[in-house]
Amino acid sequence: MTHLTRRSALFGAGAAALTAAACTNPVGSRDAQVIDARADAALNFLEGNFAGTRDLRERSSGLLVMPVVTEAGFGFGGSYGEGALRVDGVTVDYYSAADVSFGF
Repeated sequence: MTHLTRRSALFGAGAAALTAAACTNPVGSRDAQVIDARADAALNFLEGNFAGTRDLRERSSGLLVMPVVTEAGFGFGGSYGEGALRVDGVTVDYYSAADVSFGF
């Protein structure tokens, strides 16, 4: 019978984080178009449903939009999402966020 130790859980979490960090930047690819479209939809939703969003966007130096972050788990869990950094309304870079968890 295999026992789960803290060391093996930390090793698994570290391996997952390194795998997520090794993902390539989608600049210029089809993925970039999908991320930009989702970011536009998220910003339009915010602007349409929450007063003051446009003012906040105009006053900000940059805006990191993470429109979709998917999370799942039962005991072991994880999440992953991608987004776009906007400066003056133009996407300048793409970011991803990943998380691994263990516990109840």
